[in-house]
Amino acid sequence: MKKIDLYKGEHHFKVGDKCPYTEPNIQEDCLLYEDGQLIGFYIHDINAHSPKLCQLMVIANNEFRSDNVPKQEMSRGAQGSKKDKLERQKQGLNLVTQYSTTLGSRAPKPHMRMPYPSISAVHQVKSAKPFIKAMLLAAHESGKIMQQVAPELYAAQVQAINQVEPKWRFANLFTSSISNFNINADYHRDNANLKPTLNVIITKRNNSKGGALNVPDYNATFAQPDNSMLVYPAWRNLHGVTPIVATHEGGYRNSFVFYSLNDFKNT
Repeated sequence: MKKIDLYKGEHHFKVGDKCPYTEPNIQEDCLLYEDGQLIGFYIHDINAHSPKLCQLMVIANNEFRSDNVPKQEMSRGAQGSKKDKLERQKQGLNLVTQYSTTLGSRAPKPHMRMPYPSISAVHQVKSAKPFIKAMLLAAHESGKIMQQVAPELYAAQVQAINQVEPKWRFANLFTSSISNFNINADYHRDNANLKPTLNVIITKRNNSKGGALNVPDYNATFAQPDNSMLVYPAWRNLHGVTPIVATHEGGYRNSFVFYSLNDFKNT
């Protein structure tokens, strides 16, 4: 697998800024290094490493896009604010095209009257069981790829997640998962993640362009074609998703992310 050295440079972006369209400059399988340290890796097509994972993601993607799985609508990005959304609805225009579903452990949010950690309520929805099963199995298969491609990163992930009680884990290596439909996230940093764990980001898409992950610190834009996987420490750098544009009616770009939250360390 190709080795890519990432070097930090200057940029003007900050948290909350829109991520502009940028052509991907990382499009082939590679190991990612910074200052001589392996920090992640990128796989253009997971089918070459695990046909089973590829099949599981087809199931997860189909279930996620169906009515079987509860979703939370998002009011951000190209949709504008909630006020903009209400105004469009008054005009008979419902442009909500972004939504997400969270699985696994959820951190406490006292400001939202959630003072205690919990498990996503989606797990109690009977029709969502096939989706949950596919995602759990996919998380396991992702761990196998991590162990095969980057055993030192896998070992660090295991050591970190061992600080989390089994009841708060999603599969063996994570606490949580989020699935996003057509969400081109503004620049942000995943500060709530357990360090030094990695996020696994698997992309499913059809008839769309854009939707690449941009890391301005490194001037790096990762292509995210269908069946790609990016394994990356999302707490490490500012990052965002470039605009997603459907090339045909019904076009979309979904991301399925496995991650670990610091709130569950020694909980």
